Amino acid sequence: MIPRWLACACLVVSTLGVLGKDLTVAVIPKGTTHEFWKSVHAGAVKAERELTAAGTPVKLFWKGPLREDDRDQQIQVVENFTARGVSGILLAPLDSQALVNPVRSAVKAGVPVVVFDSDLKSDQQVSFVATDNFQGGRIAGQHVAALLKGKGKVILLRYQVGSASTEAREAGFLDALKEHRDIRLVSSDQYAGPTRETAYQASQNLLNRHGQDVDAVFCPNETSTIAMTKALREIGRGGGKVKMVGFDSGSQSVADMRNGDVQALVVQDPMKMGYLGVKTLVAHIQGRPVEKRIDTSVVLVTGENMNRPEVAALLNPPFKEILGE
Repeated sequence: MIPRWLACACLVVSTLGVLGKDLTVAVIPKGTTHEFWKSVHAGAVKAERELTAAGTPVKLFWKGPLREDDRDQQIQVVENFTARGVSGILLAPLDSQALVNPVRSAVKAGVPVVVFDSDLKSDQQVSFVATDNFQGGRIAGQHVAALLKGKGKVILLRYQVGSASTEAREAGFLDALKEHRDIRLVSSDQYAGPTRETAYQASQNLLNRHGQDVDAVFCPNETSTIAMTKALREIGRGGGKVKMVGFDSGSQSVADMRNGDVQALVVQDPMKMGYLGVKTLVAHIQGRPVEKRIDTSVVLVTGENMNRPEVAALLNPPFKEILGE
């Protein structure tokens, strides 16, 4: 048993260590180019500035893989920050299984990890900060059913194997459609892949087979939504001829909604995700209790509600102002 005086001394040293130098927080997204990740970055920077101004100096490192299918590069980034001995890591795992060992190694080395956006099949993380993605998918499925009045042919264009967030959205969407016997899935086993280009190719392939008789499409992330909308428009089935429901609020998707090519977007709050992720990690480092699961909310946006102030703020997050772009 550790003597009480020694435990107190250790606590003082630990506290002095936290107060005496900057906390270094590595934020590792799935990618860095999409507007979603830029909004996450902006939220993290906002938290960094607030904490520093309040007397807890924080230095943020932002680094992710170039492609959202490069698991090896993301693993290397985690390992590099672990070796550097950062104070903590905020991670959006590209793969729910492949990042388990790197996270375990980080924690073993004394680097706590908060997971955000996409879950990890592990109990090593301090907290999980994310949307309820299954519920987000259910909301999309329920809205598709309403748009079709409970009858029609539907395509689900999946995102990528191993991506826990989008897999949960896809599962929620399919779960919602089970309640409607007259809605038939004509395709639910194709994947968009990590970029707008791969998603566009997958969309074209699907529409070559089903484009003239499909009634609605659901895509579970920003790039697949933008690509499928473009592909529908090019075959003359935009403008609501095919009901298009997507996920996330990139500027192109918002423009597509304004011109009638997208009927709904299930929108997360990525700035809130980055902000709460950093705040949660720092609270843990400082020895304060944190919640194991933090839900950052999800909203269904349509042409009818997109101009409401609270919704418009989600559709146009101020990441450019915060990041100085």
